[in-house]
Amino acid sequence: MRPSYHRDFKTAPQTSFNADVKPDSLAFALLGAAAAVVRVREGMALPQALAIVFNDTQATPQARGAIQDIAYRAMRKLGWSDALVGIMAPKAPEPMVGALLACALPLMMKDADGSEAYSQFTVVDQTVTAAGAHPDTARAKSMMNAVLRRFQRERKELLETLEGNSVAQWNYPQWWIDAVITAYPKDWQAVLAAGNEAPPLTLRVNARRATVADYLNTLEEAGIAATQVGRYAVRLAKPVGVHQIPGFDDGVVSVQDAGAQLAAPLLDVQNGMRVLDACAAPGGKTCHILELADVDMTALDADAKRLERVGENLQRLGFSAQLQPAEAQHDSWWDGKLFDRIVADVPCTASGIVRRHPDIRWLRRKSDTLQLATLSREILDNLWKMLAPNGKLLFVTCSLWPQESEAQAAVFAVRHGATRLDAPGQLLPTGGAEQNHDGLYYALFQKDA
Repeated sequence: MRPSYHRDFKTAPQTSFNADVKPDSLAFALLGAAAAVVRVREGMALPQALAIVFNDTQATPQARGAIQDIAYRAMRKLGWSDALVGIMAPKAPEPMVGALLACALPLMMKDADGSEAYSQFTVVDQTVTAAGAHPDTARAKSMMNAVLRRFQRERKELLETLEGNSVAQWNYPQWWIDAVITAYPKDWQAVLAAGNEAPPLTLRVNARRATVADYLNTLEEAGIAATQVGRYAVRLAKPVGVHQIPGFDDGVVSVQDAGAQLAAPLLDVQNGMRVLDACAAPGGKTCHILELADVDMTALDADAKRLERVGENLQRLGFSAQLQPAEAQHDSWWDGKLFDRIVADVPCTASGIVRRHPDIRWLRRKSDTLQLATLSREILDNLWKMLAPNGKLLFVTCSLWPQESEAQAAVFAVRHGATRLDAPGQLLPTGGAEQNHDGLYYALFQKDA
């Protein structure tokens, strides 16, 4: 290879390299989180990236928790971190260098409650230790130390420099910020801010097993603070591991966002009905429907692996359903028997659940909206022919974009002569005690006989 070509040749980031650092150290967690961030920048969803990191590093449960926390923090502050690095670094950093800085810098800022996950001295020290232990970052060790120490010294001035940089302020791509402003000119700041908050842990009480009042007493006896936030919804004051939640393993409660818990009651299911949950994984709506009535349930999903999770949730709750791995826009799987109720939680940009999946904002492209809306239209049209006369179809998306929600619903109603029934429409994730739910959209249609 000629020298002129050689200097332009860059090897792939060594995201699977196991550095020689203590497995219970912050340096270990920082390297694991940085490896996940690199994979996200390459186009992989964060949960999948973290699963690979956990497998590669054989991280302990405690280390996994630290890696995940740091990676999620990095995603929520990525625009801000990138802007800071752009100011302080002499040139654009290599992928692992940039990712390690993107993981370290947010840890040097206080949380909303004024607390710090780690002292600033510890963050700088452990980031430099991590950098020196990895082949992709060892040469940049001094530069990274200089960047982090400069941020310590010049924090106020550097943050003032970022004023007016909307990507750094809100931590979304500019097209995303513009889309929210266009769709919600009065609420755009609240919507963007809510997407940067960590979501609460909300439970759904199994109506067959307990009342909300009885379950709140159970939580109080266990020393767990919680409040009722919906007909079946209980929100914990502080998140805890699911197996520490009283009754979870026994099927008394499940984890489900308060907004998502509106779906099953809207369907008005009755005993003996034939019901289809299209795009069912991970099964929250499937299970909730079965908690409300004895129905002949089919759970459909294109991802056979994710459909296994539906089966696991059904088993925990003591229910059964036909699990059908197939694409909802096709009918080769269908036996020709009509359904009385159909819930269609269609594929979308997931812009309404970005607080749960902060990587989505960096993975999506503006053109994805049209492509996913086209797929959703095909799914809705296909499912409508499977609906019995007088049957109801519930259209659900976890999107904030009108092209995927209200515009889709309005055109669908006209195209099929469907009767629209009362439904919440667009729910915004704007926070507040009674509005602390994901950004979801609901439209309910009836097929006239």
